[in-house]
Amino acid sequence: MGKDVLYIADRRKKEFTYPIHNHEVYELNFVEHAKGVRRIVGDSNEVIGEYDLVLITSPDLEHVWEQNECTSDDIREITIQFDIDISESGIFARNPFNSMKQMMYEARKGLCFPMDAIMHVYQQLDTLSSVKDGFYAFMQFLTILYELSRCDGARTLASSSYAKVEVSSDSRRIQKVKSYISDHYKDEIRLPQLADIAGMSPSSFSRFFKLHTGRNLSDYIIDLRLGYASRQLVDSTDSIAEIGYGCGFNNLSNFNRIFRKRKGCSPSEFRENYHKTRIIV
Repeated sequence: MGKDVLYIADRRKKEFTYPIHNHEVYELNFVEHAKGVRRIVGDSNEVIGEYDLVLITSPDLEHVWEQNECTSDDIREITIQFDIDISESGIFARNPFNSMKQMMYEARKGLCFPMDAIMHVYQQLDTLSSVKDGFYAFMQFLTILYELSRCDGARTLASSSYAKVEVSSDSRRIQKVKSYISDHYKDEIRLPQLADIAGMSPSSFSRFFKLHTGRNLSDYIIDLRLGYASRQLVDSTDSIAEIGYGCGFNNLSNFNRIFRKRKGCSPSEFRENYHKTRIIV
């Protein structure tokens, strides 16, 4: 981007043709009138409604909006790519920007905003490309980011293990257990082991884990393994069986069944989708 801070592309089109890609700069992507489009962000694969707004702040997170079943002939897409220093030494580490920095951190896995948030910033998004003065355009964009950071209901898309993002926790016990699972996801993991690490009985620990994470322990372990498996399907040439066994699944049919149930496609289809056309920009 050179000395520029923002790159704004405001397009009206009838179809999505850009291949799956990733890039160094951050991106906020808004899509309007595109019901039926398939949005892929990392190992997340969803069909969107009329409106979609996603923030991505990882250089390694692949993403694409595919035509899929969309029949609209009046699609609007606003792509805003930006380069902002959110390191501890930059201005965005200061108190007024706390909510924005936290949002940027979460968006390393891709962050999808609910309809209320989209409508809240719609007018500013709608007019951003018409602001000719670079300073005022940047101020308007910062306002969009700030308002989004204060909205409720945003959700992350890619799994932490796929996006290579370390998951923090407000509980030291939970963090110790998560670190153990991350280090031993290839092995058989038993509840009593984890309960012992947390210094609790198995039944108490199960309730404690769900209370702090919102998920059952078994679901958490499966999703973590699937995230690692998905990343290897993209990054390696290992066979599907090797990847499944290497990520802690005890047999190939079990790996295929769970993968299809959670991801909506088989491991081979997932790999094929990512290898169709993939570029780094």
